[in-house]
Amino acid sequence: METGDERAVLYGRAGCHLCDEARALLAAECARAGVSWREVDVDSDAALRERYGELVPVVEVDGVQQGYWRIDGARLRSALAPPSGADGARATSRIPWRRRRP
Repeated sequence: METGDERAVLYGRAGCHLCDEARALLAAECARAGVSWREVDVDSDAALRERYGELVPVVEVDGVQQGYWRIDGARLRSALAPPSGADGARATSRIPWRRRRP
C-alpha cells in the first residue's frame, strides 16, 4: 500500500528473479527498521522503462540509489538505520587512515 511516506522504493518488473530477491530483502530490512516501502513496476511507464531498462531491480532509500541488480543487505540496512545525533544527521564512519590533527 502506498501512503506517500515510504522511505524505500523498489523499481522492478514482473518475472524478474533478481527483483524477487530484492523484494524479500527490502521487505525484511524495512520491517526490521520499522519503515514503509513501495514497489514500482518499471514496465508501467515508458519513462521508467527507459530510465531503468535492464538495471532492475533498483532500490532507493530516501531518494538515494542504494544499488541495482544484486542488492547489498548491509548497505541497505545502513541506509535504513535511524538518524543519530540531535540534529538528525546520519552517523558517518571514520576512515582510520585519515586522522584529525590536534
